[in-house]
Amino acid sequence: TRRQRSRGAFSCVNLFSCAQNSELFTLTYGALVTQLCKDYENDDDVNKQLDKMGYNIGVRLIEDFLARSNVGRCHDFRETADVIAKIAFKMYLGITPSITNWSPGGDEFSLILENNPLVDFVELPDNHSTLIYSNLLCGVLRGALEMVQMAVDVKFVQDTLKGDSVTEIRMKFIRRIEDNLPAGEE
Repeated sequence: TRRQRSRGAFSCVNLFSCAQNSELFTLTYGALVTQLCKDYENDDDVNKQLDKMGYNIGVRLIEDFLARSNVGRCHDFRETADVIAKIAFKMYLGITPSITNWSPGGDEFSLILENNPLVDFVELPDNHSTLIYSNLLCGVLRGALEMVQMAVDVKFVQDTLKGDSVTEIRMKFIRRIEDNLPAGEE
């Protein structure tokens, strides 16, 4: 592979594949976040770890997604947004977020999750007010899109766990990644 993968990457592409049993998925994810909160001193470190783990899952998950979905190459960022919301989220989390708040340049949009299955049965303790509980999703999206030559910035803007009415994930296209193949190879 062209990327070094972390051994602590929670080798659980299967975690997303087992989304058919949403309660098991939610409880398993909750146990993971709880353990990270015990292992790291502050929420920022937990947030970084969740993103890193998500990234590693996304790098692996894209192959499963492409094989199961029969989706071809997306021609622009709008088409990518549709595939993410209408196919990927539905396939792995059983939800279909809405796509809103497109930037005038068409390089940025928001995914609005009316219901985030990762936060079922979750209440953030006061001492974890800066924890981005579902930050794994940002990493998954970043990692998967990077594998199809798309660099993106992904972050949570709103979160129902923090009192917002919806969960909002903001995605921004940064650039197309060019494969740097060794001379003579195509």
